[in-house]
Formats: sequence, structure tokens, C-alpha cells
Amino acid sequence: MKSHHQIVRRRSRAIRVGRVTVGGDAPISVQTMTNTETEDVDATVAQIHQAVKAGADIVRVSVPTLKAAAAFRLIKQQVGYIPLVADIHFNYKCGIAAAEAGADCLRINPGNIGGEKKVAEVVACARAHRVPLRIGVNAGSLEGDLQTKYGEPNADALVESAMRHIDILDRFDFPDFKLSLKASEIFMTVDAYRKLATRIEQPLHLGITEAGGLRAGSVKSSIGLGMLLAEGIGDTIRISLAADPVEEVKVGWDILRSLGIRTRGVNMIACPSCSRQNFDVIKAVTELESRFDGIEDTIDVAVIGCVVNGPGEAREAAIGVAGGYPNSIYVDGKIAHKVHNADLVDRLEVLVREKLAEKKAAKAAEAAAADDGER
Repeated sequence: MKSHHQIVRRRSRAIRVGRVTVGGDAPISVQTMTNTETEDVDATVAQIHQAVKAGADIVRVSVPTLKAAAAFRLIKQQVGYIPLVADIHFNYKCGIAAAEAGADCLRINPGNIGGEKKVAEVVACARAHRVPLRIGVNAGSLEGDLQTKYGEPNADALVESAMRHIDILDRFDFPDFKLSLKASEIFMTVDAYRKLATRIEQPLHLGITEAGGLRAGSVKSSIGLGMLLAEGIGDTIRISLAADPVEEVKVGWDILRSLGIRTRGVNMIACPSCSRQNFDVIKAVTELESRFDGIEDTIDVAVIGCVVNGPGEAREAAIGVAGGYPNSIYVDGKIAHKVHNADLVDRLEVLVREKLAEKKAAKAAEAAAADDGER
């Protein structure tokens, strides 16, 4: 079922993070951060590949020491095509080393990097290597004088901190940066982003920091980021969860897909199940999600357990099933198969993969025809 709601994006300056454009007309990118020890090169490389397989456009890696910066160089050599952001705190020399090691972006918090002179050195290095910066303002690490002025972190304190950092970069004539204003409190975060969005042209990196575990953090992030994205604010997102980075990526995509902003993989439309169901909906959906995990192409699949909403939802999807005796499988809006429970998941998987193969072949034929027309 198509939404007729149109989100009007805030217009921002485009920057390049490796092969990914952030801002401007570019799609909203999904990020995550590795939680391995950076010096464990093999484990970090493996986790980066897992995140990208799940749909990460950009991956951030912590570089807390010069040893980690040396490991970062080896990591970047192995995952060269994947945009990597080096996460820098306290030691500005780590930022310089990471830029020289091939980082595609440096994440710095000017409030804890050691003064304007050191920020100036990081900016000079970033300029020399044509690497953008991400300014990260966090409610948990506001400057001491702002904590005194405001009494406690709030949206105005976050924005004032951000503007200080932006003023420093403006003095160095360095406009290639994106900015985040993160707090663990939803309304503070949303209010801060709304205020800053009208004051600068740079892209905004959205996130609710320290959001929590997989379930609670996903809910918090969905509410906070959903409010902003629906208003057209935000150019790249990271879902901060105390969970596997792959889960952060999946939740990020779910948020974008729910708002109709970006699509990737199988969009599963499923009923919550009740005593009317003719098959175990939860079990079927869990099994199908597992089987479809590696699919990147987009397709809507409806799995509805009974005949109340089943036919309507199944007709709207590319492939759908409505519970019955036996179950009715719809393909392109029409009943194409009658299937008993034991064969349901297998049949749905085959039909989905066949449909995706058809779409791929049609797209290839279209491209070939267009090439012939240009010759």
C-alpha cells in the first residue's frame, strides 16, 4: 500500500565520505560503529563486512590510541572500498594519524580534543587529505562553562556548543563537515536538531545516544529519529544500541523503510497473529526473515494469518498469503496458489526469489534496450 505523504528534505551542503555522498540530494545513509578492539584487525574487518552485508553505508571505527591508528591503516587496506570514519577523542594526534592512514572522515569532539590550536592541526591535516569532519556534540561531554551556564544539559546548551565548534571551523574556512547533537533524552535531542537545522547548511548526522538495549533503544531511536526524518531533517543516521552493530543497521533501515525514505530487502507486512490464524504467523515470519536476510533487492511480502485482513493485504503486496483452508497465496494481486501449512514457508521463499529474478531480468533487458537506443 503506497503512502501519499511527501517528506520535503531540508536542503544541505553535500560532502563526500569515501564513495558515499552525505547531504544534498543523496539518499539518507545508514551508519554503525564497530565494537571490537580496533587493534584486533581481523575481528574488526570481519565485523565491518558483516555490517556492510546488513546494509551499512558507512562504518565508524574507534581510534583511541596511536597503536589503534596503526591498526586502522591495516583495516582500511583490507576494506578499501567501504567508507570508514575514524572516531577520535582526547588525542588530536590520533586524528592526524587516522587521516594519514586513509580515514574517509574524522569524528572529533572539539570540546575534548585539547584546545583550538590542536583542532587547527586536525583541520589542516583533514584539508591536506581532503577528508571531511564530523563534529560530535554530546550532552554527556559538554564544556564545563556551558554546564555552569545552563545548570544541566539542554537543547540550547547543545546548540551553543555546536556553534562554538562551527565558528572555529569557519575561522579556518573549512566548510566540509557534518554535525551531530546527541542526548539520551528524546525531546532534548529533537529540539536541538530542529534549532540547529535552521542555522547551518551542513548535513546533520542523527542519533539518540546511549539509547539502550536492542528493544528499548530501537523504540527510542525510532521515535526521536522518526520525528526529525518526517520533518525532512537528517542526512545520515546511526542507531546507538547496546547490541550487535548488525542490529543497529537493520533498525536504521527499518526506520527509513517505515517512512518511505529508502527501501532495501524484503519489506515484510505481517499480522500480529491471533486465535483466527490458520498457521503459526510468528514462526513463519521469523523463518522467512532468516531466509531473506541476504536479499538486497526490494519487494513487499504480506504474511497474514486469516481471511479478515488477509486478502486485502495480500493483494497489495507483490507476494502475499492469506490464511485459510488451505492458505491462499497471491502473486501480483491475484490468487495463484493454494498451499497447506507444511509447505507454506518453502513455497513463499521460492515465489519471492522467482519474482526478484524476474524483476532483475526485466531491469537488465530495459538497460540493454536503452544502450541499443543510444548507439
